[in-house]
Amino acid sequence: MGNALITGTNKGLGLGLTKTLLDKGYKVFATCRNILKAKELEELRNRFPDKLIILQVDVVEPNAGENISNFLNGEPIDLFLNNAGVIGPGTQRFGGVTSTDWLEVLKVNLVAPLLISQSLIKNIDKGLEKKIFFLSSKVGSIADNTGGGMYIYRSSKTALNQVVKSLSIDLHSRGISVIALHPGWVRTDMGGPNALISIEESVNGMASVIAKKNLEDSGKFFNYDGKEIPW
Repeated sequence: MGNALITGTNKGLGLGLTKTLLDKGYKVFATCRNILKAKELEELRNRFPDKLIILQVDVVEPNAGENISNFLNGEPIDLFLNNAGVIGPGTQRFGGVTSTDWLEVLKVNLVAPLLISQSLIKNIDKGLEKKIFFLSSKVGSIADNTGGGMYIYRSSKTALNQVVKSLSIDLHSRGISVIALHPGWVRTDMGGPNALISIEESVNGMASVIAKKNLEDSGKFFNYDGKEIPW
């Protein structure tokens, strides 16, 4: 297998995806905000000392993408998983939304993924798989919105989906696949204890989707089980 880069890997889905790709034989560049708080990731590096490289990066920093690119020093990236994300404050109903909360979520969920992708495009060009996956959410689907609310998180993922669509068009001639992926409602710190599926089930499903999808699927939105989701 080739090289993969994953953002937001200290816990939850990012950590799970890191484990799975390492088991599949990938060399993984894993970013996290604070290595000192990423004990499981450090333990994983002890198991895969030649395959797991941890980068301490805060994706919202203006030079985050440039720092990652400089660290890679021209190394090809076959698979880039934009996983880092936040759900934002608990109060996201009409009447409780603030510009400060909204902008903070947009920085992580929308702005950072595109800026980092821009910085890494030469590395992805050199890869054999040439795949970029953005972890989105079904709540970002306009067609699926029947519940309202969740203004901050929902809009951040809707906007991210538009980025995915535009990027899939812009990068198609370079042979790069750009796909949005919904991990499901997962029992993580973000999803909460009442979520429907485990990290393992979500990650195994997403890994299968990642392996199967290619340039023909670029610009589409898929559930972790492989079913397409309407925009």
